[in-house]
Amino acid sequence: MCCHSKDTSTPLYSALTDHLFLTSLVSPVTKTGAIPPLPPTLESTLFSLATPFYNSATRYQQETTLPVGTAFHERTLALCESLNYREWSGYYTVSVYEMHHEHEYNAIRNSAALIDISPLYKYRVTGPDATRLVNRVITRDINKVAVDQVIYCCWCDSEGKVIDDGTITRLGENEYRWTAADPSLRWFRQNALGLDVTFEDISEQVAALALQGPTSGKLLHAVADANIPNLKYFRVTHGKIAGVPVDISRTGYTGDLGYEIWVPWNDAVKVWDKLMTMGKIFDIHPAGMIALDIARIEAGLILIEVDYFSSKKALIDSQRYTPAEIGLGKLVDLKKENFVGRDALAAEAKRGAERALVGLEIDWNEVEAVYEKIGMAPQVPSMASRVAVPVYRGGRQVGKATSTTWSPTLKKMIALACVGRDHSSPGATLRIEMTVEAERKTVAAKIVPLPFFNPPRKTAVPVI
Repeated sequence: MCCHSKDTSTPLYSALTDHLFLTSLVSPVTKTGAIPPLPPTLESTLFSLATPFYNSATRYQQETTLPVGTAFHERTLALCESLNYREWSGYYTVSVYEMHHEHEYNAIRNSAALIDISPLYKYRVTGPDATRLVNRVITRDINKVAVDQVIYCCWCDSEGKVIDDGTITRLGENEYRWTAADPSLRWFRQNALGLDVTFEDISEQVAALALQGPTSGKLLHAVADANIPNLKYFRVTHGKIAGVPVDISRTGYTGDLGYEIWVPWNDAVKVWDKLMTMGKIFDIHPAGMIALDIARIEAGLILIEVDYFSSKKALIDSQRYTPAEIGLGKLVDLKKENFVGRDALAAEAKRGAERALVGLEIDWNEVEAVYEKIGMAPQVPSMASRVAVPVYRGGRQVGKATSTTWSPTLKKMIALACVGRDHSSPGATLRIEMTVEAERKTVAAKIVPLPFFNPPRKTAVPVI
């Protein structure tokens, strides 16, 4: 019998209606709408019939989890005119607030942009052996990091292949806040064997905002009860915004002057409102992921599952990368105490990495020529592309461009690419594939140093 049908001829249906009719005469329904209990035999029969449908619904619920809003969702939803969202680690995040990302990108580079980065995984690591654990996992030496300092780092598997990258803030002698793109708690615990250390997943306790752009420092100075003018690059200060205790780090994913604000989840909206209200005179705009994507490529910053794959998710060996192959070789300290992947990375240091991350400036004259040949003006997407395309030298593929965009600030078409070590020399000219009207073409692309965009204001002190 279909679960939506109503077959009044069955004995079960008759027994159930008789029960409800008789009990309604002697035991009226209560104010809360409760119905008297079923006889045991009838209850058992109903349960056996309902079980297949219940199990099916439960499996569907488990297999089709939907994103949820972050602590700022009630504010970002009201501002998101485009209704253009994407999923990020189980949360709804705005792709673009207006119908085009132009104003949001311009805010990042010319005024102040407010970006919800709460979906980052966030962990608190404490205990007598917390420092030993951190040093065991990451490739950098945490003993060189002072309290209230932030570092960007990566961590590898035993073969020296990158699992993930993120930031670690040293909040005390043995207290750290660790951010990651992917879930990492299990990996941390696996490496904590024999250590007195405590891990706490605070992803749903701490919300986070990125305030980025040239006027971000002045805005924070006006809003926050904290020492903003003298806050150095990759340092953290503590204070209050709208009466809410916050941590403010001079960090970001845009390559510009910027800050990240770490807020108690339940008070997050108060901080958002204060920043947006006071930010009007600083031309603040909420910004989404599309604008952020362009900015991070200009800054030469890599993105997991785009510019490299986590070694835990890689399907084939070529999808697994060492730190040196994705531009993070300087984050490996082989002189420190032993850490996961050290032997493999030491061996690589002797022979040299097989691949290298490079920046490409695409020859715009050749792009124009390709389109002119078919009678069209150049058609370049305003959004960044995360689709990998081949890169050639001498007619042979030597790598791939993984992130490509038109830079509104530099007025150039640029790309991040992973190429063979022998083809990674700055100044060398490669050729990158470009599809025009369904025909594959190639245009020249010169290797240039990273980052593409690196303004002095990013690290200048004092800020104002």
